Amino acid sequence: MSRPRRAWSTAAAAAVLVFTGLAAPAQAEDVPPGAPASWSQEPRAAQSSPSPNGAGVAAIVPGGAAPAGDFTLSPGDMNAETTKRVTRLGGVLPTSGVQDLLAGANRTARPWCSDDAFGTAPDPDIKYCLQNDDATSKEWIPQGFTGVSDAKDNEIWGEAKNIQLFASYDGWDPGREDDPDPATGDCTSAELEADDACNQKGVRITFVQNRINPATGSPEVKYRHVLLGWTYVNSSDHISFDGLHASEYPIQKGVHAGGIVWYGNYLYVADTRNGLRVFDMRHILDLDPDGDPGTHDAMGADTDGVKTTANTEDKTKVGRHDNVWYSFGYRYVMPQVAAWKFKAQQSNPKGTYACASTGAPRASYISLDRSTVPDRLLMGEYCRPDADHPSTGRIASYPVAALEGRSADVSAQGWSNYLPLPKGGAQGAAAYNGTLYVNESTGTDEPGNLRRFTWSNGQLLQRGQVVKTARGAEDLYVERGTGRLWSLSEHRPGEDPATCTANPDPADPKGTDYCRRLLYGHKLSWLDAQP
Repeated sequence: MSRPRRAWSTAAAAAVLVFTGLAAPAQAEDVPPGAPASWSQEPRAAQSSPSPNGAGVAAIVPGGAAPAGDFTLSPGDMNAETTKRVTRLGGVLPTSGVQDLLAGANRTARPWCSDDAFGTAPDPDIKYCLQNDDATSKEWIPQGFTGVSDAKDNEIWGEAKNIQLFASYDGWDPGREDDPDPATGDCTSAELEADDACNQKGVRITFVQNRINPATGSPEVKYRHVLLGWTYVNSSDHISFDGLHASEYPIQKGVHAGGIVWYGNYLYVADTRNGLRVFDMRHILDLDPDGDPGTHDAMGADTDGVKTTANTEDKTKVGRHDNVWYSFGYRYVMPQVAAWKFKAQQSNPKGTYACASTGAPRASYISLDRSTVPDRLLMGEYCRPDADHPSTGRIASYPVAALEGRSADVSAQGWSNYLPLPKGGAQGAAAYNGTLYVNESTGTDEPGNLRRFTWSNGQLLQRGQVVKTARGAEDLYVERGTGRLWSLSEHRPGEDPATCTANPDPADPKGTDYCRRLLYGHKLSWLDAQP
């Protein structure tokens, strides 16, 4: 999907910034000529001209070894500068911990609700249905999934248990698809005032917890959204932040966040053509500490000594504007602290889901395997092969602890393979105790496929038959303590009026054409027992 850009007059904008200290435009995806260089976001992997695989085609063996060197990650060029900016921003805005964020979670999920994305597929072991505006949102598309079982060996964060996180990207803005020139923008001032969705907000992370309500003693599932941000210094030398974006249009139309991994203090977010973006649980900014949006809480001062306030009621702005902080209406913001970019050149073709079989991969999804020594981060590709690009996707693993250093390249280790999928379409993958589980999308009109693979002499071999699962099944996450393999569905009612309806059809008791977003978990023991 394309990403919107507001019309932006460079000369006028520069003058406004100098005299008012405004932040960058709400969506600064394409940096205007003459704009501060700090607006550019990292990572930015090297690009080469896409070309058919040519001689490399013969080297592809479905399930066979893929070149591990193509997955090598290098520290982001701006990591040191990003650290300085995040530290500076933390001196102006207060921070919050994960436990405090969860304690004030303001949204409720419903376990075992009647909403369903499974149709004729077997029911999962557990499912959570989101609030209606999240389950049916045209703007926010859920993708990546992780949780505290990835983060901590004992699956406890402080005193908090049973935590899941999922990522969503902003996939809709009025008028965007009608604009053939993404450099000119398609959100007028009137549109911005009429509909906050016109702003391109980037990516948000949702923290979910299944717990006992301390006041009532009853079980509940609560969640809260957190905006991801990128720090920069504006032309008035004020620290500020924007939503996440990518400026490689049309090669990449924004950050998809197709996979996330929470490991220790760090949250890793897949940046499709570039590598990984890194966030830190110790740097969650709180723009409404008293919990009352109407009070517009006092914030700190930057190096200019000017006191600032925050406004979480206005959903159309982000960053510092006239000494007021905005965050598209979100109370919490997590700024990017570092990046990892692919060392090899990115040569995947533009405007298609076909993939090159060599060179830098696509970081379509990531997950964590804690059943190995050392713990490993998995990264894989979503691909749809064509005549010139037969690859159905590559997948490899990294020693995840090595990503904390950021001082040297980190290479794929352990294994790297071509996925043996007939038509590609891997949306997520997770490994546990020697089995690789892969979610494969099949469209809005039928259940997805969950495939199981094992390694034999370094080659991936399918184990058993395909297990049917939710339509629009996405990233995968292993929750070791409960023995569950979690995922989430991305399709919303009305996405395809013919095959993805808002209400079950009485004439279709199986709910074949009924879809709605939800989080769900299959028991690993049940999956492993399937033929």
